[in-house]
Order: sequence, then structure tokens, then C-alpha cells
Amino acid sequence: MANQKSARAGLSALGDSTRREIFERVAARPRAVGDLARGLPVSRPAVSQHLKVLKEAGLVREVAVGTRRIYHIDPRGVGAMRDWLDAHWRGALAAFQKFADAEIDKEKE
Repeated sequence: MANQKSARAGLSALGDSTRREIFERVAARPRAVGDLARGLPVSRPAVSQHLKVLKEAGLVREVAVGTRRIYHIDPRGVGAMRDWLDAHWRGALAAFQKFADAEIDKEKE
């Protein structure tokens, strides 16, 4: 249940296009806020707010390096989303297999 809640929080956080872009940049490599804000159509404080949402959703974590905060992907949050998606994917595959088997049975008749 907690994993499902974490997955939903992560998926919800990624519902915003700016947050998705920030998440993808952090996924490419750990970065500081200033680096993340470069090239985005939002201010540095707005990037910080987006990072706060991503952190609360368990998708990123921060590490203090001197006076800077470096953001990294949090594999636990990403793993929770993957587990949730995998569960739904297994159900979809099982339904497809049942459909395909029924189609084969129709062809045999």
C-alpha cells in the first residue's frame, strides 16, 4: 500500500511538463539548482519549488556539497513507480494472452 501511494505521488509529480524536464535533467546527471534552471522558461526559485515537489514525491534527493545542494535521482521513488507500472503491465499482458488464445480457438472452429 505504501509503495502504491509512493508510485501515485511520483506519477502525479511528473504530471507537470516543467517538473518532467527537471526530472529528466537530474536523471541524466546530478545537478545543482542553477544548472537545472539554465535554459528553462522559469526562474530559479520556481525550479526550487519544482524540486521540492519532486523531493516530497520521493523522486529526487539532495546532497549538500559546501553551500550548494546537488540533486540526484532517488531510486526508491523511481522503483515504486516501476513496480506499480509492472503490476498493471502484467495484467494487460494476461488480458492480451486471454484474448489471443480466444482468437486462436475461434480460428480452429
